[in-house]
Amino acid sequence: MGLIVHKYGGTSMGSTERIRNVAKRVAKWARAGHQMIVVPSAMSGETNRLLGLAKELQPATMTPEALRELDAIAATGEQVSVGLLALALQAEGLPAVSYSGWQVPVHTDTAYTKARISSIEDERVRADLAAGKVVIITGFQGIDDLGNVTTLGRGGSDTSAVAVAAALKADECLIYTDVDGVYTTDPRIVPEARRLATISFEEMLEMASLGSKVLQIRSVEFAGKYRVPLRVLSSFTPWDIDIAEEARSGTLITFEEDEKMEQAVVSGIAFTRDEAKITVMGVPDKPGIAYQILGPVADANIDIDVIIQNVSHDGKTDFSFTVNRGDYPRAMDLLKNQVAPATGAAQVIGDPKICKVSIVGIGMRSHVGVASSMFRALSEEGINIMMISTSEIKTSVVIAEKYMELAVRALHKAFDLDQPAEGA
Repeated sequence: MGLIVHKYGGTSMGSTERIRNVAKRVAKWARAGHQMIVVPSAMSGETNRLLGLAKELQPATMTPEALRELDAIAATGEQVSVGLLALALQAEGLPAVSYSGWQVPVHTDTAYTKARISSIEDERVRADLAAGKVVIITGFQGIDDLGNVTTLGRGGSDTSAVAVAAALKADECLIYTDVDGVYTTDPRIVPEARRLATISFEEMLEMASLGSKVLQIRSVEFAGKYRVPLRVLSSFTPWDIDIAEEARSGTLITFEEDEKMEQAVVSGIAFTRDEAKITVMGVPDKPGIAYQILGPVADANIDIDVIIQNVSHDGKTDFSFTVNRGDYPRAMDLLKNQVAPATGAAQVIGDPKICKVSIVGIGMRSHVGVASSMFRALSEEGINIMMISTSEIKTSVVIAEKYMELAVRALHKAFDLDQPAEGA
């Protein structure tokens, strides 16, 4: 029997009836002999409700003082969840104790609303586990060196659960979600999409960064850094499902060298619609021009993704890159009014109706011709590629948004991702 961390999202905690079902599931694992730590999110919609109240009163300019109060408000959602779950477990006849982040404590930096975990003390939790208690810890929050409550930002409860598992050296961290694992791509676009029994951390990190919404990228980074075995599984299976079956369900995110991975060249297709392409045309081809263009964009806190600089003609070149679609108007304004005049660019053009589609797989390291197979599949569907970006285990293309679903379906079929894995 081992030390297991369970994480439950807001949907799983959405009502007292659902909390009761979570308690029954946790109790099943505890009665099987496991030491149990549970990290629940706030009840679904609660954090938005709390921040909505704050928005009605908050000042126009968000000062550090105002952000501090937002964290104090938002953190209360998880405090309600852990208390309710502790009561539900006690009603099941199990000793249970709840802690807020500051009581553990979970130490963070002072970046209010997007703090990062620096360390977690384990003495108090270990003492409770040794006494046979189920320990329930708030996700999404911690405490800074000044004693202020902080929150970790979007997906913070996933990150909290993985961090707690790392600090306590848990045998496995189970992330219960509203999907039953990681799929080869979004089943809403490709009904034939297949759930993966295993996926490597590297692949999951790429999938998360490229648009897959199953896990928040920070939690995957944390799990990879501290080698925490992670499993994604459904919270909507019956709570009384056989524990051995439940322990094998979902998708195990693990290490390439530790497990025999599914022998696919490509493991999945990721995509994101929220992209826009900008091209700065006719800039002088000279050292430092990339910094002159992208430096002001970065200074404006606008993230840049795929970058291409064209071949120089007559001492001039074109420079293209993608940004998040929400940043597109601001980036265009900055480039047209500040960067273009300063660099002598001929013009700035943009296209907000693009998307990025990516193939991901550790098998790409040892197989040649994978990218060409991708390009052939897109060509056969008449899909034009605007930009290409590659790494060791992924190839991404930027295409017109209207072709996104067609591209995903074509690539899913081209790489036989609808076929069962060998040995499955």
